[in-house]
Amino acid sequence: MTPFNVPPIHLSGIAPEITLMIAAFAVLFIGVFTNDRFNHVVQPLVATIGFGIAIYWAVVSWGIARTAELQLSNMVALDRFAIFAKVVLAAFGVLTVWTARDHLSTHHLRDFEFYALVLFCVSGMMLMAASADLIVMFIALETFSIALYVMVGYRRDELAGQESAMKYFLLGAFSSAFFLLGIALVYGATGSTNLYGTPGHPGILSFLTGSSALDVGLLLLGMAFLIVGLGFKIAAVPFHMWTPDAYQGAPSPVTGFMASATKLAAFAAILRLFDVAMYSLRWDWRPYLIGLAIASMVIGSVVALVQEDVKRILAYSSIAHAGFVLTGVIAANDAGVSSSLFYLATYGLTILGAFAVVAAIGGRGERRVRLADYRGLYHESPLLAGAMTLFLLSLAGVPITAGFVGKLVVFIAAIQAGYWWLVVVALAMSAVAAFFYIRIIVVMYMSERLEPLPEGGGPAPVVLGAAGRAVVGVTALATIFFGLIWGPLIGLAGHATLFAG
Repeated sequence: MTPFNVPPIHLSGIAPEITLMIAAFAVLFIGVFTNDRFNHVVQPLVATIGFGIAIYWAVVSWGIARTAELQLSNMVALDRFAIFAKVVLAAFGVLTVWTARDHLSTHHLRDFEFYALVLFCVSGMMLMAASADLIVMFIALETFSIALYVMVGYRRDELAGQESAMKYFLLGAFSSAFFLLGIALVYGATGSTNLYGTPGHPGILSFLTGSSALDVGLLLLGMAFLIVGLGFKIAAVPFHMWTPDAYQGAPSPVTGFMASATKLAAFAAILRLFDVAMYSLRWDWRPYLIGLAIASMVIGSVVALVQEDVKRILAYSSIAHAGFVLTGVIAANDAGVSSSLFYLATYGLTILGAFAVVAAIGGRGERRVRLADYRGLYHESPLLAGAMTLFLLSLAGVPITAGFVGKLVVFIAAIQAGYWWLVVVALAMSAVAAFFYIRIIVVMYMSERLEPLPEGGGPAPVVLGAAGRAVVGVTALATIFFGLIWGPLIGLAGHATLFAG
């Protein structure tokens, strides 16, 4: 009888994901057997502790990952790229939990399910950032996507939220089908779904190293379908159709989470797949990504000019920012990878802070999300208006903010790779985008506050709880700090370009 050899199993590479799964089940278990008042106090703490332990496991692996390794039958990469992404994703998760705490209380929503969904979602995103196999990447993609579909429609009594969730779900399923088809074609071309391969079983990277251009025709078609599937998650044009409606209908904390964490997870997969595994095909996939980048920057910036809903303005803004990050991916060098990571980390902090402000101003039902509702906000809440101004200036790329440094390093990486003309397009679209950011600022400072109507309409006092104030304060300080002292973070991102394989 032939003995069955069990391969060694090392779980250090997915320890943060396991931690978040355990924390999610703990949140659900506690929520079922305790009352709402207890949940409102304890559940955010339990979720935060889970994220803290996940960060700890990731940080202790930083030294181990000095020499990258592959685990779980070479399907998961333990490298500094994945560790950097996991730490940032966990930070986004903590900020989302505390932003949502006040929001859930205001809307009288059950909160423990929400915190569990955030934990499940971030665990899937972490796994996607560490995926060294297309099958694992797809499993991770679906893990966080399903959780996001539920989070978008979390306000079950509001038709707009349910409509947004349905649109997001249907288009998400459509994009998943493209991604699966891409995996099938890549497997048909290379005989493997593994990015790096194993001894005796070459992966995609090994296949491309020893193949001629005549062998990769089917692989190029599969690569195009993979771009479609991942392009949906980063909200790149023309796969952005879901973004404005989903961002508008979802609760603001969820919208901020989608704009920050989802982009980071999807871009992590794109960077590992194209800048590493398919690096030798860069002259074939670059035209695809250049087209996506230009279309995203132009459509996102121009269409945002005519929007009157602040959440839709920020939605189209996120589409434009996807185009800016793609310039770093197109560079396909170490500077492009590190600058993309820095951009995604700082953009995520900024957009989470911006949506925390949007959630506070929106109030119950988030009925105050139009530009007119921001009239004279400075006179009512100077600190809140000041924080929103800082976030908008950072998104516009104004100096001494993190957004300026993010665009600077991404554009430098693209110029070093010879794509100076793409940077010219990006700079022109940045100037266009600055108009709608400044438009919101002008409304906040230079318009009179609307008076409440007798029947209860019009603006109500802006109320921001302690948790919301903490999130706004932390993200505002981070936006300034990384705009002035960006060296430590860009240094960590530079060390995170060491890939497995």
